[in-house]
Amino acid sequence: MRFVPLDTPKPISKIGLGTWQFGSKEWGYGPDYERRAADIVRRALDLGVTLFDTAELYGFGRSERILGAALGADREKVVVASKIFPILPVAPVVQQRAVASAARLGVQGIDLYQVHQPNPVVADTTTMRGMRALQDVGLVAEVGVSNYSLRRWRFAEAALGRRVLSNQVRYSMIDQGPEEDLIPYAEQAGRIVIAYSPLAQGFLSGRYDAKHPPSGAVRRANPYFLPENLERGTALIATLREVADAHDATPSQIALAYLLHHPNVVAIPGASGVEQMERNAAAAEIDLGADEYAALATAARQFRPVTGLAAVPRLIRARVRK
Repeated sequence: MRFVPLDTPKPISKIGLGTWQFGSKEWGYGPDYERRAADIVRRALDLGVTLFDTAELYGFGRSERILGAALGADREKVVVASKIFPILPVAPVVQQRAVASAARLGVQGIDLYQVHQPNPVVADTTTMRGMRALQDVGLVAEVGVSNYSLRRWRFAEAALGRRVLSNQVRYSMIDQGPEEDLIPYAEQAGRIVIAYSPLAQGFLSGRYDAKHPPSGAVRRANPYFLPENLERGTALIATLREVADAHDATPSQIALAYLLHHPNVVAIPGASGVEQMERNAAAAEIDLGADEYAALATAARQFRPVTGLAAVPRLIRARVRK
């Protein structure tokens, strides 16, 4: 396993484990997934994974409980990250919710406590006042944000009066917005971009095509999995397969390696089983050549999916057909 080259209390692995699916039935992983979740966590620990990301919203607290129980005594050795869902995130509420998350996780302190979404009404000045109080009493080690623009990330830092270590954002080969400003800022300022949905919910795995779309409510609601977009992605998947063959790897591993090419980027893919966890962790060891990275970047830019308002009628039609 490789780690982010930053001075943090605990080393942060370049591949972490995202746990949205823990306790959340909408992923469609089946009734025995809670048992498998514990096996996934234990295998991740064996492979050197140190970052485990959850949120109070995931399964309405079940993800935190499952993760905490699976980590067991190793909770104090790794970076446990959770997120507050920002409904009225004023200082006292932030403090109360952190206490509740820590209790569900079974930890004395949360290593990285993040604001799940920017609140359009409540200013970060009051949210970060709560975060600062949590740091002062030792319940929170590092503060992070999620889905923040660069401008709001920097404002949050100013409000906290300390570093806001990370910004967790959607980032994959086909969601490249963070490359414009967030990643350059992270590298310049010694911060971290945490990439969620780094495989575009499996689109980049090559498992799906127009004739074999995914199941599960989450993916069915994602416009990337419209038959038209699966067809449009054929060239990109072909490029991923070509590079993967050269490294004796899978398309998913190459898609992760593409993101980890940036030193201050961490990816937190989920895993449906132990084998997928093993493949994800192995991606941290893949070094892409300059020509390979350029070919992947070109293929990603040429992928033009139907998204936004234009995708809505197609999503409705696809749902009705089911």
